[in-house]
Amino acid sequence: MKKMTKLAAMAAALCLGAALLAGCAGAADNGAADNGADNGAAANPEATTLIVGLDNAYPPYGFIGDDGNLTGFDIDLATEVAKRNGWNLELEAIDWDAKDALLGQGTINCIWNGFTMEGREGKYAFSKPYMHNEQVVVVKKDSGISKLEDLADKNVMTQADSAALDVLEGDQKALADTFAGGKAQTIGDYNNAFMQLESGAVDAVACDLSIADYQMAAKPDMFVKLEPLSTENYAVGFAKDGDTAMVDAVNKTLKEMYDDGTIAQLCEKWGEYGITIDNWVLVD
Repeated sequence: MKKMTKLAAMAAALCLGAALLAGCAGAADNGAADNGADNGAAANPEATTLIVGLDNAYPPYGFIGDDGNLTGFDIDLATEVAKRNGWNLELEAIDWDAKDALLGQGTINCIWNGFTMEGREGKYAFSKPYMHNEQVVVVKKDSGISKLEDLADKNVMTQADSAALDVLEGDQKALADTFAGGKAQTIGDYNNAFMQLESGAVDAVACDLSIADYQMAAKPDMFVKLEPLSTENYAVGFAKDGDTAMVDAVNKTLKEMYDDGTIAQLCEKWGEYGITIDNWVLVD
């Protein structure tokens, strides 16, 4: 009886071990599917980890592809930078409004997602600017709106906590005061904002140039953009008192990628989404 009991216990232990191994494998698989990062070989537990916080509804810089994985121009940049530095890479889709709290907690160690640096210099340790950008307003072609002054009494929408909202609450506040309701309406992401524009629920969307170009490329007969609200640059944002060595490494690697033609190749890859090498600014 004792022998049978021991055998049963051993069998149970073996089954439990197998289940644990299967569970671990399943968790790893789920993690890979969640972040969409392709790090090649298994992650090195002793390597530095680049944890990128991003908005996963921000094409063409970061969004969910047709295969269900994260993709985008900035994700390609981060993936290559991590690879060249021997870093592990984690991509974290975040609530954009919570980005500062997540950065402060160390849940992410950078924001890399078409992130405007102007007006935010005192809050983050930024990389060198790498991409020129503008804040623009997009309207439907048949709207009769051809200039910013035509937005008076119109419903204008933008993303919450966005650079476009900062401009409309700052340098272009006088313009926003003329909108219906005396300010821009806000929404969680630009994909839904453009759905509102297409349906006629709003008259205009204020957004980044790259977002406008992406939406116009997808539906060239529907949208047009007005003159810029402002000009600015994208950079990678790190915690203000964070790892300066990582900031320096990102700058150095992006410059190397420009010099060896990798940046030109990535711009060409994302060209149909409105990305162009003409807007790349990190060349020194």
